[in-house]
Amino acid sequence: MKRRTIARDISWLSFNARVLQEAADPTVPLRERVKFLGIFSNNTDEFFRVRVATLKRMVDIGSKAKNMHLEQSPEKILDEIQEIVLDQQAEFDLVWEEIRKELEKEKIFLVNEKKLSKDQQKFVQTYFEEEVRSNIIPLMIESITELPYLRDKSIYLGVVLWQRDGTLRRKYAVIEVPSKTIGRFIKLPSPAGEAHIILLEDVIRFNLRSIFSYFGYDKIESWVFKVTKDAEMDIDNDVSTSFIEKIEKGVKNRRKGKPVRFVYDKEMDAGLLDFLMRKLNLSRKDSIIPGGRIHNFKHFMDFPDVFQKKSQRKKPFIHSQLKNFSRVTDIVLLQDIMLNFPYHSFNPVIDLLREAAIDPDVTLIKITAYRLAPNSKIINALINAVRNGKQVTVMIELRARFDEEANLEWKERLEEEGVKVLISMPNMKVHAKICLIKKRLNNRTIHYGFVGTGNLNEKTAALYADHCLLTANRHIMADVNRIFNYLERWKDGIHFLKACKTLIPCPVGLRKELYKLIDKEIKHAREGLPSGIILKMNSLSDEELIERLYAAAKVGVDIKLIVRGIFCMYTENKKFKGDVRAISIVDEYLEHARVFIFHNNGHERVYISSADGMVRNLDHRVEATSPVFDDDIKKVLKTILEIQLTDNVKARILDNQLSNRYVRNNTQRKIRSQVEIYNYLSQKILEPTEAAIPAPAEPAVA
Repeated sequence: MKRRTIARDISWLSFNARVLQEAADPTVPLRERVKFLGIFSNNTDEFFRVRVATLKRMVDIGSKAKNMHLEQSPEKILDEIQEIVLDQQAEFDLVWEEIRKELEKEKIFLVNEKKLSKDQQKFVQTYFEEEVRSNIIPLMIESITELPYLRDKSIYLGVVLWQRDGTLRRKYAVIEVPSKTIGRFIKLPSPAGEAHIILLEDVIRFNLRSIFSYFGYDKIESWVFKVTKDAEMDIDNDVSTSFIEKIEKGVKNRRKGKPVRFVYDKEMDAGLLDFLMRKLNLSRKDSIIPGGRIHNFKHFMDFPDVFQKKSQRKKPFIHSQLKNFSRVTDIVLLQDIMLNFPYHSFNPVIDLLREAAIDPDVTLIKITAYRLAPNSKIINALINAVRNGKQVTVMIELRARFDEEANLEWKERLEEEGVKVLISMPNMKVHAKICLIKKRLNNRTIHYGFVGTGNLNEKTAALYADHCLLTANRHIMADVNRIFNYLERWKDGIHFLKACKTLIPCPVGLRKELYKLIDKEIKHAREGLPSGIILKMNSLSDEELIERLYAAAKVGVDIKLIVRGIFCMYTENKKFKGDVRAISIVDEYLEHARVFIFHNNGHERVYISSADGMVRNLDHRVEATSPVFDDDIKKVLKTILEIQLTDNVKARILDNQLSNRYVRNNTQRKIRSQVEIYNYLSQKILEPTEAAIPAPAEPAVA
């Protein structure tokens, strides 16, 4: 049976290839190119920790898992992943070499232990003694029955010691590079006008003779390697264990996760490589990735700021309708405000909560939290509210992947302050971005708050493109209240979600509503009426939703898709009568928003959502999708999407071949959508003219 969708994990690798394209692009500032190498590396690590680990589990389960992954065997997908990853690693190495040359042109030199000047040698020796030696523990592994625990996110030096005359037996050792404690990059004494940097592992390499002087070997060599482990959490079913304890245990048990990838310096001693693979129970069938001398490029996201050419990110600005008001609450009670991050400042969200915290008329605040900033101003405002006598309820998702430990700590701190903390429910993550504030005004109760597409995180709000609707709309807020009622009484409270009349919640409503909206466009197309669908999201992989879009395209519905990451839909089909066009934009900001627009025979329906087009979002998470009623806000959202659909600088075509070809149109000016959106929002926030929307670009091959 021929596939009707692209395999999810293969599509994800195609997305990561787009990230690597940014690192390879010479028009991108050098500092950002280095950072994109780090993002690519970090993405790959998480992909192996989660997706490859899941596929390997499916293989272990056997035949029961065969139909769990897009009707294709996990073994076949794993083979294809290995082939693609090896190709991407080779491409990565080439890109890094080009970037290294560009760094040297800017007089930035990454120096290894063999290229140090005499002054630098003295510096490295002193630095090692003062900062590094106490943080390393060499492990003589050939004499240990079982290989000690190797940290998932660390890099290691595999060391071979031998005697040139053969009088001493070879020894193997492993040293963890303590980059988390010390930092990966050390600035060296440098000639005037130059910046010399050495990696921490090379500092250790320079001092290997000192480290192993006890053994008396005259030949010592080392190579870097890293291990990626299964990061999926196994939550046990022991009824006597609380959910909190299960999460804590699951986080700790990640240490014991099976290795799913072994990355090593391709110059590594063959005997040491074989020894490590045997100790880790790896075979040539596993994901064994040979690479260059440097690994864990994710640290390069924090490469020292030694660049002569500084790339200045434009600062976010205050929404124009908030400028003349001293309090955010006052304008929100009058009209809806849509904040478009990272162009608009995130401060009004924090200010709204701070104002509520000290407002004597506010009695209650309820909010969801998924990923929070390290020193969260959101949390500080909520704690202040409790101290001012407000009832505060926070739904904190303890299973936000890789943020579990941080969220457990937030839970503890909030409870210490008197906040009522709701925690995850079994088999269901809470991903909705909602807030409810209750206020008594003139002997009546008013509800206001917000519904958003992104996390309540002031740090990522400066980097992620998202939308947040500040509103006092009573219909929206009534449904926000219903969602919180469900979160507080989830065991027998599903009726609260089903009772929502304006918001469309998951897991009970969005799939059905999307189908109805698509079917209405199909009906209009069949009747010869105008029709059209524009969807922007992070990922589209749900097969049933894709089939619905196929059906719409076959009857002539024009479909425009802006999907940053996973995209499993085939866009080229002779049976499509409608124009189906899909692009992905990878640029300075991470495109994180979800926006749905349906033509509806000229009466457009516009929504913002926390949900992507994936099974997990539609069926296994609590999500919130909000209609947009304000005509001016509708115009702004539609204009933002239209600008993105005209992008001919950073947009890639999502085609059946996963080619990642850039959209190019040489007959018009260059349109880089994130720059255009910044200019549009800063100049024409509510009254877009035809001139503000660039002419459409044809998806020509680059």
